Amino acid sequence: MLNQRGRVFRFLWGPLAVAALNTSADRASARLYWRTLEETLGRGGAACRPLVPRDGLSETFVDPALAYLRAQGAEICFSARLRALHFASDYVTEFVFDSGPVGLGRDDSVILAVPAAMAARLVPALTVPDAYSPIVNAHFRCAVPADSPYFIGMIGGAAEWIFRKREGLSVTISAADRFVDQPLGELRDLLWRDAALAYQLPAHPVPPARVVKERRATFLASPVQLLRRPAATTRWKNLLLAGDYVDTGLPAAIEGAIASGFLVARLVNEVAAAPARSDRHWPIWRKSKTVNERQCALP
Repeated sequence: MLNQRGRVFRFLWGPLAVAALNTSADRASARLYWRTLEETLGRGGAACRPLVPRDGLSETFVDPALAYLRAQGAEICFSARLRALHFASDYVTEFVFDSGPVGLGRDDSVILAVPAAMAARLVPALTVPDAYSPIVNAHFRCAVPADSPYFIGMIGGAAEWIFRKREGLSVTISAADRFVDQPLGELRDLLWRDAALAYQLPAHPVPPARVVKERRATFLASPVQLLRRPAATTRWKNLLLAGDYVDTGLPAAIEGAIASGFLVARLVNEVAAAPARSDRHWPIWRKSKTVNERQCALP
């Protein structure tokens, strides 16, 4: 449906596919791409306004979440690797950590929020996406004028997105198959040229930098991989899955991950509010146009 030789494709459709799906337009799922257009351009300008963290993602999302959980009496355990889950016929019965096992009762709910490959290792016969798309980031420590844009999108360079941070610039290449195997020094110099051009900074010398390659940044948003996305519910009555790889209908980005968290939290609350009975299990969720419009019904 899209003319890949046209100007609009070069300046809008192609870059939007890479930015939203971390997959080039020639490989990406049209269904997932349409969902992205529906949720952004299809809803008008107000739905396209970017949200920029005031400090960082930790200060914006992680720290407030941990503080809230602790205030509710939750115990947060770091450096506690989950080695295995033990199952009965239809329930998860035990966690196995490095420090030892932790038993679970039949009324305990388990939300497993780990990367797709780890979920497949922990949960028997779980199908998950198994092809990935890389992202390359470069972080430069440099002085940037305070009135500079928070971020800039680039067309025609190696860099795609450049973000102004408190102590410098962060550069992102999505769907970075062409770059992920290049030496770190070459990537540093290449991305600094783009960043310096965008923010009108001196090209030399290249400031101190850190280049990060994430080969499994997201699953490849192809039609084949979309068919491998699991539902949030499982055949075990007390086990739910959360993460950007779970089938929310959204790409594997922050929004999709957060949507999956809201989804499973809502499922747990629905079960907790239901009358106690021996055959209670997760509600059946019927997908509608958006995650916020999902409806559920207890059998």
